[in-house]
Amino acid sequence: MEDYLQGCRAALQESRPLHIVLGNEACDLDSMVSALALAFYLAKTTEAEEVFVPVLNINRSELPLRGDNVFFLQKINIPESLLIFRDEIDLHALHQAGQLTLILVDHHVLPKGDAALEEAVAEVLDHRPIEQRHCPPCPVSVELVGSCATLVTERILQGAPEILDRQTAALLHGTIILDCVNMDLKVGKATPKDSKYVEKLEALFPDLPKRNDIFDSLQKAKFDISGLTTEQMLRKDQKTISRQDTKVAISAIYMDLEAFLQRSGLIADLHAFCQSHNCDVLVTMTIFFNTHNEPVRQLAIFCPHAALRMTICGVLEHSHSPSLKLTPAPSTHPHLQAYLQGNTQVSRKKLLPLLQEALSAYFDSMKIPSGQRETEGVCREQADKELDRAGNSLVPGLSQDEEEPPLPPTPMNSLVDECPLDQGLPKLSAEVIFEKCSQISQSQSTAASLSKK
Repeated sequence: MEDYLQGCRAALQESRPLHIVLGNEACDLDSMVSALALAFYLAKTTEAEEVFVPVLNINRSELPLRGDNVFFLQKINIPESLLIFRDEIDLHALHQAGQLTLILVDHHVLPKGDAALEEAVAEVLDHRPIEQRHCPPCPVSVELVGSCATLVTERILQGAPEILDRQTAALLHGTIILDCVNMDLKVGKATPKDSKYVEKLEALFPDLPKRNDIFDSLQKAKFDISGLTTEQMLRKDQKTISRQDTKVAISAIYMDLEAFLQRSGLIADLHAFCQSHNCDVLVTMTIFFNTHNEPVRQLAIFCPHAALRMTICGVLEHSHSPSLKLTPAPSTHPHLQAYLQGNTQVSRKKLLPLLQEALSAYFDSMKIPSGQRETEGVCREQADKELDRAGNSLVPGLSQDEEEPPLPPTPMNSLVDECPLDQGLPKLSAEVIFEKCSQISQSQSTAASLSKK
């Protein structure tokens, strides 16, 4: 694999037609490994004059945000310098020059910005339900399995098993295990085909890491933020909402709030983040487990605009449905309000409607017609604040999360009506895992209390 990737980078220096194997825009471990392994297979089994190059569909600067990707590449001894990222190759220029052929893996719908590339798509390999209206007119192979790496493994073992080396096998093996939650039948994400190909890889390479070991290490790396800057921490797991010309960013960070607030240069970093991401408000929800293995959530609201900050804090403090049970925590900066969140069942997803409510309350209190600002007849200090807000605001619209197309429905000939898999296989995030652990912890506490009685 390493020698192959070195050749790919050298091929970019030449003016020649390229077959680009492109993963999805999330560039999670499954997408990255599937692109690398499929391109490797195609390069080894196709005529010599054709060049197959895997491209990670993110900018190089985004890779550190994907801790499991970084960890696994280091563990498998693949230097990051050999990888090719989206900002290092101009696919549109290649297409205009008639030198681009695209193979999509782990997705089958190109984003709006790449719509012009659809006519260059020659093949699709995906494990999501297909959306007929947007699927490229080319050979499409889609099967609902837990990991796209399973389908790539199948392609290799059925087509040319002799090319599979231990390095590539280890990449595929670890990715399937992580995606399928260590093949846990109770979780229900692993399909028989996922299990079949994990077993085949283990039979071919008996020295592959134990399933528990590789799953635990990848899961730990996935949520490790110790090496990230404050800006990277905030961007790693971020959602946004907006109302009129005001934008709120909500970031989940997996650490203690006290430790986060003690980071060197934090306030300057928060100001810089809001400016670079056009945010008026930054809400940080910190999540961790205490020494008793009990879940803990904390909130920090950073906003230089006093009226907006006070409105948001007021709505959150007085909310009853749901009640956050907030307790103010020490904060040394006037623009930042911190809280301990007593109700750990209120996740970020449940917090979003409250923040929308707070924005509505703010604009109602300001009595500003939609799309207008009260910039006339106010004092100079108020005008300065409004100008500052204008420089850090965003035109109302969908956030990046909202712009992503929803998971397409399963074709009628694939699954029966109302099947739980109609919306595709479940995706486990840190937030979901935390909520499940929180529910289990509360159930155990309740059971312990009843037994004592």
